[in-house]
Amino acid sequence: MKYLEKIQGLLPLGYLYLIILGLLKESILFYQLGVNILKYSSITDILISPIADMASSPILIIVIISVVLFFFLFQVILIRNRDKNWSKKLLGSYRINTESDKKELRKTMIPIFTILVAIELLALFVGLGIGQGSIIKKRIDTQTLKYNYTLTSESGEPTDIYMIDINSTYYFYVTKGDKNIRIAPVGKINTLEVINKK
Repeated sequence: MKYLEKIQGLLPLGYLYLIILGLLKESILFYQLGVNILKYSSITDILISPIADMASSPILIIVIISVVLFFFLFQVILIRNRDKNWSKKLLGSYRINTESDKKELRKTMIPIFTILVAIELLALFVGLGIGQGSIIKKRIDTQTLKYNYTLTSESGEPTDIYMIDINSTYYFYVTKGDKNIRIAPVGKINTLEVINKK
């Protein structure tokens, strides 16, 4: 029961960490495109950014869950095999007493497990920001974007665009044949249609 209470106490810190990672990813991505995303983000955008990232990419959710499960299973395997030489060497490198009982050993390994997961998430979000930003920048420069929406503005003229991102207040996009990123308030856009390419 105490274990569950500890986890519940750590959940707000974990969510705060995810918010920071989401901000970091968005900032790195948009910095490469010459946009200061924080100027165009509301508090709501910041609070839902990690959930939005994970919801938009099921692969990201699978990767995060897989890594957390891998670290958890690795911890279980280490504890079960604490009497074997390979486990003693590995645990000894972290200055963990392998003679402890399972409960003590598990308690000792929780901070290490948490740090490993935090580092993995940091690497994942920073990597996504760098990767996505550089790919979009390169495609804008070489004009090889796959235009995914047709946007109709107040003027009523439809335009094919590549949508970089959307938040609660702004659309960030590039029009066909243009190398400049446009930032349009949501109220200025009449319709947005998905281009279905078969």
